[in-house]
Amino acid sequence: MSEPFDVVDVIRTKRDDARLSAAQIDWVVDAYTRGVVAEEQMSALAMAILLNGMHRGEVARWTQAMIASGERMDFSALSRPTADKHSTGGVGDKITLPLAPLVAVFGVAVPQLSGRGLGHTGGTLDKLESIPGWRAALTNAEMLAQLEDVGAVICAAGAGLAPADKKLYALRDVTGTVEAIPLIASSIMSKKIAEGTGSLVLDVKVGSGAFMKDLTQARELARTMVELGTDAGVRTVALLTDMATPLGRTAGNALEVREAVQVLDGGGPDDVVDLTVALAVEMLAAAGRPVDEAEVRAALADGRAMEVWRRMIAAQGGDPDAELPRARHTQDVLADRSGVVTRLDAYAVGVAAWRLGAGRSRREDPVQAGAGVEIHARPGEQVVAGQPLLTLHTDTPDRFGRALDALDGAWDVAPDGVPRRRPIVLDRIH
Repeated sequence: MSEPFDVVDVIRTKRDDARLSAAQIDWVVDAYTRGVVAEEQMSALAMAILLNGMHRGEVARWTQAMIASGERMDFSALSRPTADKHSTGGVGDKITLPLAPLVAVFGVAVPQLSGRGLGHTGGTLDKLESIPGWRAALTNAEMLAQLEDVGAVICAAGAGLAPADKKLYALRDVTGTVEAIPLIASSIMSKKIAEGTGSLVLDVKVGSGAFMKDLTQARELARTMVELGTDAGVRTVALLTDMATPLGRTAGNALEVREAVQVLDGGGPDDVVDLTVALAVEMLAAAGRPVDEAEVRAALADGRAMEVWRRMIAAQGGDPDAELPRARHTQDVLADRSGVVTRLDAYAVGVAAWRLGAGRSRREDPVQAGAGVEIHARPGEQVVAGQPLLTLHTDTPDRFGRALDALDGAWDVAPDGVPRRRPIVLDRIH
């Protein structure tokens, strides 16, 4: 069968900074998924998109073509509205864990299809798999039943959602085109729209530990994704949030689950609680069930969110009372002077946790459940010389050296620094 377009013409169109037609976009995404367009040809097109960008109509059509490459989920049979959250990834970002059960307390179902970590950013599924017995893979029927019964599910996305994205994502990773905002936005939003959620809140991270280091770029990505969601009929809002410093006091799988449970128990670090509450308020409003911040905080303090968490973990085979894995070896990193911590670089902490065994370099690599970094002093807090700033955790002590290399120069302590808290939410785009 002859193809309606020549891929070289499509590449030239974008290379010369012209707009791709709807028909060209539909064809090239489908033909790439079918294997008619070769990897090197899609690489050339991805680079042309990185260099020349795409107009709103092009990105919307590209996203729809990615969705059309696979199946779509349908939550319309549920007795409650749905809301989903997507984070662009950061260090210590365990927010999904307390957030999903917290939102479910108020009668909104949360279908959270999550991923695994790669590089210095952790994956939600890796974190939850440190809970004995918990399983990530659910059938669509199991997922729907759990959403109706418990109200929240965190599980792996099926292979049937946006298969074009899976193929293109792997290609971008090895061709220097990961940073193309139209491709980032369409990658995230094709999966989220195919999931079938009624409303979506985006947590777009900004800072050294985030994918987007720069506020202007992060704002452009957020605006593009909000437009895509809105154009597809999904109520979408984005928060730009700070990722200059790791979230909370832990980076690593079981370490982060422990911290999430503290939040669900009415405690936990202020920044983790504040961001969880801010996102919950946005999700509930987007789902048409607005709840004020005080009432959301009360659901953490009085045990309602913890009850949903326990049911959610148990429904997926996990034991919410089981002892979480601990690393066999630890090493403290000490403050070399007294004063106030003025900086703790999120990227450095993320790389250290990864090198300790909490993350992976390739998708097939195993992770250590107990590995990671514990943070004893965050920016704005006082330290005394000789006091532990960080504790490194790993099962393989020969990893300590490379983790320490990653942390070299990662913090500043000022003798006359003024303790102050940075706001966690930097902007809101809707």
